[in-house]
Amino acid sequence: MASRAGPRASGTDGSDYQHREKVASHYQMSVSLKSEIKKLIYAHVGIWLLIAAQMCVAHFKLVSHDLVAMPYQWEYPYLLSIIPSLLGLFSFPRNNISYLVLSMISAGLFSIAPLIYGSMEMFPMAQQLYRHGKAYRFIFGFSAVAVMYLVMVVAVQVHGWQIYYSKKLLDSWFTSTQEKKKK
Repeated sequence: MASRAGPRASGTDGSDYQHREKVASHYQMSVSLKSEIKKLIYAHVGIWLLIAAQMCVAHFKLVSHDLVAMPYQWEYPYLLSIIPSLLGLFSFPRNNISYLVLSMISAGLFSIAPLIYGSMEMFPMAQQLYRHGKAYRFIFGFSAVAVMYLVMVVAVQVHGWQIYYSKKLLDSWFTSTQEKKKK
């Protein structure tokens, strides 16, 4: 008797659930990891939109360069970082391992590498700001170096967690694939 509202079947105390089928743990993990990666992708899209907006405002001279500084060189290749996120999203519907692997590799190439280059590019300006208190580029009255380092710290964390969760998801998918091959 499987009634939710009715009386319990006679002769059972509710502890006979041991024999029932359960969803395999790697499927549960796959669903939760996909959800986490999607959240990180949305955070990445937010960061990407901020950088793209800053670049558009600066290049199209929508406001004064005193208000929004010209972008640093690392910001141009960072715009390609949307590619790994799209590959990750495309891998989800059919658990496509090759798209997920491409997403992880391209995240290092298009996301992490420009951030590392950017930290080296901006280091002399950050050092000058720290030692002498002088900034020459501003974003809405704040030092552009400080603002962009803050963006970079958040972006590194987002991309790092995205790669970590993608690796765990890849392991989960391999477990599922191996079990299918055994049968």
